[in-house]
Amino acid sequence: MPLQVGDRAPDFTLPDQQGHPVSLADLRGRRVVIYFYPKDDTPGCTKEACGFRDDFSLFEQAGIVVLGVSKDPASKHQKFIAKYELPFTLLTDADAAVASAYDSYGLKKFMGREYMGMMRHTFVIDAEGNIEQIYTKVKPETHARQILTDLGVAIAE
Repeated sequence: MPLQVGDRAPDFTLPDQQGHPVSLADLRGRRVVIYFYPKDDTPGCTKEACGFRDDFSLFEQAGIVVLGVSKDPASKHQKFIAKYELPFTLLTDADAAVASAYDSYGLKKFMGREYMGMMRHTFVIDAEGNIEQIYTKVKPETHARQILTDLGVAIAE
C-alpha cells in the first residue's frame, strides 16, 4: 500500500555530496522536505533545484531542512551544486532503495519507451517523523513556492 499522510516516514541513511552519511532519524525534531528527482543538470530537475535555491532562505527561517535525492553519484551532485550554487544537501540513492520505500521509483514512459526511473515526488516530514504532505504531481518551476504556501510559511513579494 502506498505511503499516506500520517504514516511514519521510512527511515534511511544515504551519502551526501561529500560522501558523508545523512540519516532521517538524526533530523528528528525538525521538519524535512525530501524531494526525489530523476537526474542532476537536466532541464526539469534544474528548474526544481533552482526553485528550492531561490526560496532557501524561507525554508531556513522556518527551520525546514531540504534534501534532494537522486541516483546520481556524489561527484555529479558536487558539480550540480557548484554550477547552480545550491545551498542544500543532495543525497545519492544509487540502488533506488530509499526511493522505492517512498514509492518514488518505478516504471516510467517517455516517447513510447518504458524504463525504470526516479519519479518526481516530494514528501514533507514533520518533526516527529511522520509524513505531513505528499506531492506526486510536481511542477518543477513552482514546486518550492507551493510547499512553502501549503506549510503556511509567509512569502514576501
